[in-house]
Amino acid sequence: MRLVRFLDSIKDDASELYLLGDILDYWYEYKYVVPRGHIRFLGKLAELADAGIKIYWFTGNHDVWLFDYLSNEIGLTVLKSNTEIEILGSQFLLSHGDDVGYQKPMYRFTRWCFYNPVCQWLYASIHPRWTYPIATSWSQHNRITRSPEEEEKARQVCCDRLVTFSEEYSAQHPQVKHFVYGHVHLARHLELDDNRTMTILGDWIDQFTYATFDGNIIELHKFDV
Repeated sequence: MRLVRFLDSIKDDASELYLLGDILDYWYEYKYVVPRGHIRFLGKLAELADAGIKIYWFTGNHDVWLFDYLSNEIGLTVLKSNTEIEILGSQFLLSHGDDVGYQKPMYRFTRWCFYNPVCQWLYASIHPRWTYPIATSWSQHNRITRSPEEEEKARQVCCDRLVTFSEEYSAQHPQVKHFVYGHVHLARHLELDDNRTMTILGDWIDQFTYATFDGNIIELHKFDV
């Protein structure tokens, strides 16, 4: 409901909305069936789209199986990988954050399975009464296996890797001025070389942070309402 209130608060000012993945903890979109729930959130997205706001949804490692349902029903654009986009005259690289920079081999293999059409077809052949509890239990397990100190250290390692990737990418693509990521559950805004910036958006589990760009400045904000 807080996220719905946030979306309602931007409907008169925003021209574009970028959702950088893991918006849903788990979503598997079957050919004729979609998961129940999220109706007020999805309805608010539809309201924004109907008002002329362009919406881009980058899939993350939790909502990877987002296909064409929301594109057809709402009119938003689903993007499956990092993408360069021009926003108000500046070139951005936007990414969930798990598809750039160094990732452990097992994570890369798991991600490959998630995106592989054959694996998706096999998974879809299993009844949702089995897939849903398996997926949600796995997600919950991943959140509680590490101590807060271990989790904070792992997040900082991911942040450092994104900094390295952004600097290396900007050296080869000087047109990109701003890098924005999700995934890491840290809210960070860093100044890189040559007036470039890197922003990590945080999360809406306990931080409730988001970023805005007005054509000149990127700012991180916290939504407290």
